Amino acid sequence: MTKCVVLLGGEIVPTPRLREQCQGALVIAADSGVRHATALDLSVDCWLGDFDSTTPSLARKFADLPRKVFPREKDKTDGALAIEEGIVRGATEFILVGAFGGARSDHALLHIFQGFALVRRGFDVLLSNGMEEATPMMPGTKIFNLEAGTLFSLVGFGIMEGVTLEGAKWPLENRTVDPGSSLTLSNIAVGPVKVSLKAGEGLFITGSFDEL
Repeated sequence: MTKCVVLLGGEIVPTPRLREQCQGALVIAADSGVRHATALDLSVDCWLGDFDSTTPSLARKFADLPRKVFPREKDKTDGALAIEEGIVRGATEFILVGAFGGARSDHALLHIFQGFALVRRGFDVLLSNGMEEATPMMPGTKIFNLEAGTLFSLVGFGIMEGVTLEGAKWPLENRTVDPGSSLTLSNIAVGPVKVSLKAGEGLFITGSFDEL
């Protein structure tokens, strides 16, 4: 399995957990996301984008990195191009670092939906800013090895049917969760959490990982 870390433009907190998750991965930096490489002690394999958000100081600091330059007027974001580059290079698992956090809420939402699109294509996906992690959920079952006391939420994108939560302070069994419902928000792990979903899609969010 080839893990690909995509460095995106959102803000991050470089926790030891995030550094460990990124080790040994193929690293693709999208435009100003390259700044995270230093904080996470990563060597970048490819730096790409239109470089419209890359400052002169970043350009000097990473001048020796291999680059792929794209025009500013294009129909894909730099992040989308970075994901495509990872796929071309054989990635089967993605960590989207800096996928949320920062000034661009439109980009944050896009990165979440790109995560879902990757999962539909059979890729494993984690979105992280160091303090929060998010995993797109499709119908099926996943087990999350969370420490007792970890806060988690399952945010539905549309109706979620047959939602079962085990290993939670407030468990659920075969429930239907309507869009906008807070039923599956702000739960607390009592150990590993088992999440089952019969129909629909949701985003499993955990945090915070504050062991700086």
